[in-house]
Amino acid sequence: MRLVFECVECGGHYLPPESLAYPDGPASPIWCSRCQTAKRAAGVREDPLLARIALAAARAAAARRAADAEPAPARSDVRPSRPPLSRRSRSGPGGVRGRLG
Repeated sequence: MRLVFECVECGGHYLPPESLAYPDGPASPIWCSRCQTAKRAAGVREDPLLARIALAAARAAAARRAADAEPAPARSDVRPSRPPLSRRSRSGPGGVRGRLG
């Protein structure tokens, strides 16, 4: 289940790695990689409460998408309104068939 996040700073949607870790450090659930780099360079740290809220919202949205994607329940076995035609009934009227013997 992949989590899609919305950046608090620029408003863009981003898809971080499933492990929430980039090669140069941890991924932020509130900032995209560009904004995270800019904030890290400015010395601003992310709010842990806001990060937990963002993770919970992303998990809820992913669970909602998974629930919506579930297939519809299978139809119960419904008997057709007309019985199928047998091979004998398709062969024509009874007078056309020859007698045995």
